[in-house]
Amino acid sequence: MELAVKATYLYRLAAFVTWPGEDTGAPPSPVTLCVQGADPFGDILDRLIAGRRPGGRPIVVKRVARLEPRSGCQIAYVAGGPGQSPAQALEAVNTAPVVTVTDEARGGAHGIVHLIEDGPRVRFSIDAAQASESGVTLSSKLMALAVTVKR
Repeated sequence: MELAVKATYLYRLAAFVTWPGEDTGAPPSPVTLCVQGADPFGDILDRLIAGRRPGGRPIVVKRVARLEPRSGCQIAYVAGGPGQSPAQALEAVNTAPVVTVTDEARGGAHGIVHLIEDGPRVRFSIDAAQASESGVTLSSKLMALAVTVKR
């Protein structure tokens, strides 16, 4: 159940983010959601996003061993793996327009969005300063739902 909740957070983020250069008058382009490293979701994420269009945008899931600025990822769940640690992945896209998502259960690295298990609930914190440095704009509605917001 917990993985399904985390996967839901991942795809729903797309509705609350504006990336640089987005033209609001153009048809919505797909959002690429990447899972970097060891994929904890298996087919759960694929099944959850099938047919969904958060914010009117289709979602494409891509699995990558290494996260790089040119990986084509707009949202990246940073899991870490043999080819790249979570810290290395975060450093690689530090100033790229990628909303990085990390998980308290998978180590201490903190992305722009950090998932936190709070008893039976999954919550999240936001690093708004890192989001700004990366060039992405997070909705005030998303920040209002966060446990903490680092500015």
